[in-house]
Amino acid sequence: MSDATSIQGDLFALDSPLLTEVRGERSLMAFPFFALSKGKWTKPLAYKTETVSIEIVATAKGVATIYDKEVLLYIASLMVAKLDAGVGVSQDFYFTAHDLFRVTGVNGSARSYSRLSDALERLQGTQIKTNIEAGGEGQAGFFSWLSEAQLHYTKTKTGDKRLKAVKVRLCDWLYRAILRDRRVLDYAPTYFQLGPIERRLYEVARSACVHGAVDVDLDELRLQLGYQSSLKHFRYELKRIADEDGIPGFAFDLIEGAPTSDKGRSRRNAGADRVKITPRPLLATV
Repeated sequence: MSDATSIQGDLFALDSPLLTEVRGERSLMAFPFFALSKGKWTKPLAYKTETVSIEIVATAKGVATIYDKEVLLYIASLMVAKLDAGVGVSQDFYFTAHDLFRVTGVNGSARSYSRLSDALERLQGTQIKTNIEAGGEGQAGFFSWLSEAQLHYTKTKTGDKRLKAVKVRLCDWLYRAILRDRRVLDYAPTYFQLGPIERRLYEVARSACVHGAVDVDLDELRLQLGYQSSLKHFRYELKRIADEDGIPGFAFDLIEGAPTSDKGRSRRNAGADRVKITPRPLLATV
């Protein structure tokens, strides 16, 4: 590949190109670790149930977004491909931006390279604390997705910088989860064409419907997605998405529950109380 042959005096062997499907770690699918935003999100995020606790703190650049997550999915896919091939793995990955863009469907414009640089900075700067164990170990305190992120450049004869490759070091938590637990699932090829909410709906469905259809509480689903607006607004958005029926491999049905009254007054507005998520075969693409 031209990207690989252009690298001179390699200090690292390229891990790209990715020749298998995109795969992700199941906990990152199931729980809200990323802001559902294309723009800057600087507010802290939190998710807490009886069994799961997640706390995310932003830096001046903001927390890592669902679009920044594309980089982690790419790295996880490279790692799983190596493991499947019986090749030794480390926490360091060295790949071309061109291959990342190819896999995620991004054009290689100057703006895309600038966005990649910002994404790497957010992935390195965002601080996460969780009680979810990885590789049989718990971890107290905060960590970042990437403990190191570098853009390696060469210079042209005119003095312009040309991005040669990206070098990152994956955090201990995610590295252990992939290496030891191997709870990874493949992603639909059209995932990267989805909007932020649709991406999270797909991920939650993919992680939850391993053994068939599931039925979930509407507000619990909202929280699991990391959706920051009201339940009323989420119900509206989910109805729109369910009607459009564009989530690959899954159908979403909003089920209206009987209103529960308290002293003669309804505790909830009329609407969908629960959501049924049903897996279905993916249509072959030409």
